[in-house]
Amino acid sequence: MDIDQIIDNIYPLPEGSKQTFKKYISEVSFPKGYILLRSDCIEKNIYFIKQGTVRAYAKTEDSETTFWLGLEGDTAISMKSYVANQKGYEDIELLEKSVFYELNIRNLQNLFEQDIHFANWGRKLVEQELIKTEERLISQQFRTAKERYKELIKNRPDLILRVPLGHIASYLGITQVSLSRIRADLK
Repeated sequence: MDIDQIIDNIYPLPEGSKQTFKKYISEVSFPKGYILLRSDCIEKNIYFIKQGTVRAYAKTEDSETTFWLGLEGDTAISMKSYVANQKGYEDIELLEKSVFYELNIRNLQNLFEQDIHFANWGRKLVEQELIKTEERLISQQFRTAKERYKELIKNRPDLILRVPLGHIASYLGITQVSLSRIRADLK
């Protein structure tokens, strides 16, 4: 997905503003397994996925819990670093060799101060991320594992083909054995 589509999907900018914005964005790529964002750091950049698959996870003493999966067009961001300039909760790992559009948070904040269009774009970015988080929370609280899996197949079918089943099970809040049973029931 190209950067113009990603920008416009968040909030369309006037062409002049978009061209200014793009001057601050660079394209970067990293190998499979690379940790893009770390929970023990204040992250200085946000990333828009041009190509690839990523997961956000939190670690406990004996496990990792995947709570977000991202594909092309999604934003990889530590909201805590972005909003509060504090260490994030999550690590973000690349599940495939991936290409990103990288944007420095300080540059973005400077753009917010220069042009109301950028400030509105930033507001829309945070609003969209908030809605995604709210939908995820509601799904986890009020839907069965089978319903969550069916919803994932319906809304993000590429994930099933590109993400290891162990990460999908973790994302759904179930064991891999339970996921296997659900998949068998649906066949």
